[in-house]
Amino acid sequence: MALVFPNPNIFALYPLDRASNRRTDAAWLAERLKDANTLVLPVWRQKPMLTKSAKGTELNLMRPGLAERLMGDGAVTVFLGCDKAGAYFACDISAANDPEQSGPLAGLGFFKDMRAAAMELPAGDAAIAGTAKALIDWHQRHGFCANCGARTDAAEAGWKRVCPSCKAEHFPRTDPVAIMLATDGDKCLLGRGKQFPPGMYSALAGFIEPGESIEEAVAREIKEETGVGVALDSVRYHSTQPWPFPSSLMIGCLARATDTRITIDETEMADARWFSRDEIRAALAAGGRGQGFFVPPSFAIAHQLIKTWAGEKN
Repeated sequence: MALVFPNPNIFALYPLDRASNRRTDAAWLAERLKDANTLVLPVWRQKPMLTKSAKGTELNLMRPGLAERLMGDGAVTVFLGCDKAGAYFACDISAANDPEQSGPLAGLGFFKDMRAAAMELPAGDAAIAGTAKALIDWHQRHGFCANCGARTDAAEAGWKRVCPSCKAEHFPRTDPVAIMLATDGDKCLLGRGKQFPPGMYSALAGFIEPGESIEEAVAREIKEETGVGVALDSVRYHSTQPWPFPSSLMIGCLARATDTRITIDETEMADARWFSRDEIRAALAAGGRGQGFFVPPSFAIAHQLIKTWAGEKN
């Protein structure tokens, strides 16, 4: 079986109770934003605020009232959930010019790109930051009604937008993506997108289309990108990864190839090739770098797919 548990992927295993029943309780939310036990994560231009401690890199979660001073017009505060200690929020301070150097947050921490931050943060912190980034990014991209074009208002603690003109309701979207490893005995198929760093090979991936099952998407994407066919009944689920760039759910699968001839789609792919299990095992043992190629880091679900396959018996 390819299925792995617990989920090995960064951004998964959210540590908070989402407490979705509280999102419509305006009085409760207002009280939490005055509560000394509440923690707020500032997010500046998609970057979470971090700090260094004896434990390493951590989210810079602070008491209410400090970061919110830097919020611009239309910026949102999003309710992230609760734990036994209290409530958690994230606030968008993208309007600030340089909050690390001036203003109420100066000297209290630093902001870092989410991809880089996730490689340093504890798993729970990365999941919280990823959710905050995805939600704030959604608000920034969806300020106008798709139905009538009017400006919308944030609602339900940042988990909805409502159009005051036509009353349409809009919810954060998550786009499903199939990411898959095609295999043939002791070989696996990896590809190079044209945007990849030189030498990097990864699992193939693509958005699931309307009316399409996961299995069908796996087979279609592999065929479109490399010309390789796979058996629908061989598709095995591995795990999922919430991916906040901007907001996707990566659905990891493995599938058995029915033919091995490669004909790449040159509009998307720079290369694709079969790798032996021994090549992959040697690369993983060397930190992901093989002879003339490297695979994605453990940060990516593609790495976990490759690692799972490499660990199976020949």
